[in-house]
Amino acid sequence: MTAVAPLLTHTDVLESEAVHIFREVAGEFEKPVLLFSGGKDSVVMLHLALKAFAPAPVPFALLHVDTGHNFPEVLAYRDRVVAEHGLTLHVASVQDYIDRGELRERPDGTRNPLQTKPLLDAITGGGFDAVFGGGRRDEEKARAKERVFSLRDEFGTWDPRRQRPELWQLYNGRHLPGEHVRVFPLSNWTELDVWQYIARERIELPEIYFAHEREVFLRSGMWLAPGEWGGPKDGEPVERRRVRYRTVGDMSCTGAVLSEAAGVDEVIAEITASRLTERGATRADDKLSEAAMEDRKREGYF
Repeated sequence: MTAVAPLLTHTDVLESEAVHIFREVAGEFEKPVLLFSGGKDSVVMLHLALKAFAPAPVPFALLHVDTGHNFPEVLAYRDRVVAEHGLTLHVASVQDYIDRGELRERPDGTRNPLQTKPLLDAITGGGFDAVFGGGRRDEEKARAKERVFSLRDEFGTWDPRRQRPELWQLYNGRHLPGEHVRVFPLSNWTELDVWQYIARERIELPEIYFAHEREVFLRSGMWLAPGEWGGPKDGEPVERRRVRYRTVGDMSCTGAVLSEAAGVDEVIAEITASRLTERGATRADDKLSEAAMEDRKREGYF
């Protein structure tokens, strides 16, 4: 008997689920917004949103919380993509809050934990009732506790005990005035799934995701890029190494990995052999404590 080939691949199923989530939110909420930093997960989310509503335009705006310490290559990519697709981008600037005295620089120089207040203010000020985020359950233990629709209270805070069942892909978006819902279309994706989708769809990414020469210095086992945020310190010599980034964020806490993977297929081979998630390997802010991410999520972090 001849075997029947499956109609849908694993990647097809993930794409179909994400497209369904985007359409469900567009039909259920009044004013969604998509968090877009130019990082690979947000790039894949935007690609899925464009597919979900084609040939119509994407029916919501983009939002980026800019720490002021973002990689210039990623910001240039972000602006180019926004212009190419005629999208609306809202930028919440951490630097503006520091300049006004509403936030203070941290001693370690990282601004990732400072993103929460600008994010919550942007959500409240913009009247957004659903916020798409690129979080995946394989990234970190706290993110594995999330549902696809994650309810946030009137203060923007997260309580895992208030998470709702999502049987048979039925999503409950009901919320009280002042509350909002974080939505994670990539919840069931892994880092490898994301890269395989990028390969299949031929999605362009910022060049720092691929091997290139860069000045870096070693701190606590991580290769960080020098910058105005305060690195390096005495005793941290700057070296020129061939590296790439598995994730991008604030330069002060996002480490590079030594790599020769200059193309998508090489990156996929490298990830397949890795035993560490990208956040576990390259995000210093997740190593502040065992519950660092969960503590920030409870305060309103995405």
